[in-house]
Amino acid sequence: MAYVSVNNNESIESALRRFKRKVITEEIIKDLKRHAHFVPPGQKAKLKSANARKRNRKRFRPTARPMNQNQNQNFNQNR
Repeated sequence: MAYVSVNNNESIESALRRFKRKVITEEIIKDLKRHAHFVPPGQKAKLKSANARKRNRKRFRPTARPMNQNQNQNFNQNR
C-alpha cells in the first residue's frame, strides 16, 4: 500500500502528485487489473506464448539502416 505523509508547508497538490508517482512505481494499478478476473490456466498459457511470440517478433525485426555518404550525396543532388 502506498503511504504519503503531508509535510507542514506542503500543498495538497504536491502531496497528491507524490502519491500518484508512488502508486505508479509500486505498480498497484497493474496488479489490480491483473487480479480483476479469473484467468483459467489454459488461457494463461496461451497468453504467455502469445506474448513470447510478440516479444521475439520485436527482437528480430529489421532495423533501419543509416544511409552511407554516397547515398546521402545522391539524395541531395536529386532534390
